[in-house]
Amino acid sequence: MSQSNKEEKNMKWWQLSLFGVGCTIGTGFFLGSSVGIQQGGPSLVIAIILAGVTTYIVFDALARLTANHPEKGAFRAYAKMAYGHWAGFSVGWIYWFSEILIMGSQLTALSIFSRFWFPTMPLWLLALGYAVLGLFVLLVGAKKLSSIENIFAVMKLAAIIMFIVIAAAFVFGLVKGVNQLHTPTSIKEFFPTGFLGFWSCLIFAFYAFGGIEVMGLMAVQLREPKEAPKSGKVMILSLVTIYTLALALALLLEPWDGFNTDKSPFITALKDFDLGFVPHLFNGALIIAGFSTMVASFYGVTTILVSLAQDGDAPAVFAKEGRLAVPIPSLVLLIAGIAGSIIMSLLLPEKIYTYITTGAGLMLLYNWLFIILSAKKLQEVNVKEQIKYYSGIALLIAGISGTLLDKTNRPGFFISVGIVGIIGIFVFFLKKRWSQDTQAS
Repeated sequence: MSQSNKEEKNMKWWQLSLFGVGCTIGTGFFLGSSVGIQQGGPSLVIAIILAGVTTYIVFDALARLTANHPEKGAFRAYAKMAYGHWAGFSVGWIYWFSEILIMGSQLTALSIFSRFWFPTMPLWLLALGYAVLGLFVLLVGAKKLSSIENIFAVMKLAAIIMFIVIAAAFVFGLVKGVNQLHTPTSIKEFFPTGFLGFWSCLIFAFYAFGGIEVMGLMAVQLREPKEAPKSGKVMILSLVTIYTLALALALLLEPWDGFNTDKSPFITALKDFDLGFVPHLFNGALIIAGFSTMVASFYGVTTILVSLAQDGDAPAVFAKEGRLAVPIPSLVLLIAGIAGSIIMSLLLPEKIYTYITTGAGLMLLYNWLFIILSAKKLQEVNVKEQIKYYSGIALLIAGISGTLLDKTNRPGFFISVGIVGIIGIFVFFLKKRWSQDTQAS
């Protein structure tokens, strides 16, 4: 074994926890929570806790599979082992499409953050600028970007902690300036849009935890792979704590119906206070953090496509190497996805973020369902674990079905169903070929 490989197996459990916190926090929380507040009001805080519980169940299932059976391709490989080639193919492409939608969501969120400084600039033009810059970094600076990934992670945490400290100072009277706190005093005030509103906002709580799949892949680098579940427990507890504190403080400073998708909820919560350069500093941190995750999505989209092509689940041309860091066919498909996001920003500027975010969140949940189902199939589970897995499945189904309850969420639901339908059509026509390959081997 080479020295580098030895180092790769030298990660401690708490390092994996920190990595998970950094790669999970993104525009889904920094902006997606605004949509969740619009639809569920203060009850989004409960949705965040439930989503955190579900996220832990999913990660725990993936971590146990990874620790016991390290496999290239992780959840794709486990789905294939559990249910056959069709499942591995489907999960791989669902994940690719989810990354495409996440990429579009992040691109739109970055443009919305930038309107804090350039309020009259068209959303599509800002998106185009970030897309070109992101592609440039992908092609010439991906290695350098990965080397400072931890710095970006610290900046995300610092931005949230900075907000928590400032907001808490106002809420607890350490700094004067708050005329009235918007504290819910009844169930009706805590659930201002009713149970259906709470149900419909679940998807945005789940979306704030997107990214645990990457942490599952990193679990194979632990010095003690059996500590992966403990690492996930610490990570999820940390995320739920800071998410809950930040959202609760924001909702105390600003009435729930004062939030919108034009700004991050944390910028909105501080808008009435004379904080000088602080809002600008915070917005800058959001943009830098969002840009780093957007470029990571660019990299993820191309890498996953190359992996699918190498496994025979995508045309071989997408794995064809050239002079560029990314195979040109894969790069062309990435640019097509970016162009689609920008066109949607031009045609549907008001609701584009909600549509894309809902679709991206649903695609993630479909993958999470496969992870739990694969864990149930491939492992011997006791009664306690059965209850845990079924609870996770029920909560995931609640998040998926809740998108049908709100008219602004439904387009995202139908986008996701359409994508799954297209994948299903390909599976139908490819099953015969896979059966022949199996018989031949």
